Amino acid sequence: MATRNRYEELARSVSAIGAVKRGLARALPVECQGGSAAVLALVKHHGAMRMSRLAELMAVDMSVCSRHVAHTVEHGWIERLPDPDDKRSRILHLTEPGHAMLGELDRRVTEAFSRHLTEWSDDDVELLTHLLARLRDSFGDCRVQAHHA
Repeated sequence: MATRNRYEELARSVSAIGAVKRGLARALPVECQGGSAAVLALVKHHGAMRMSRLAELMAVDMSVCSRHVAHTVEHGWIERLPDPDDKRSRILHLTEPGHAMLGELDRRVTEAFSRHLTEWSDDDVELLTHLLARLRDSFGDCRVQAHHA
């Protein structure tokens, strides 16, 4: 029974991380909120890809993915180039402005953590980082939503 209670408390704590994610989302620029930020982060992490692969990585429907990609294309952060293997398809590439926006996103999220965790020791931040990575790895095929979702 003690083991079950331990996991129940963990489940509640993980659910409460939504408040952290919402706080981080408020730090993002108005023009690049969660979905667009996830597109940029995933294309940077995994490299150029088709939209179907991006939708799979984001775990969203193609129509949702398409809206997020359209937003990033409108802002010049992602470009759609012809797929050399299939001229009917497009490959999504991160542009220089996309790299710059990712730099801005990283800066803002880092500043938000810095503001909210001022009372935490370096050891505590390092321990949390290690344990979150371990938790993610325990669930296998993790996605990079990163600090932006």
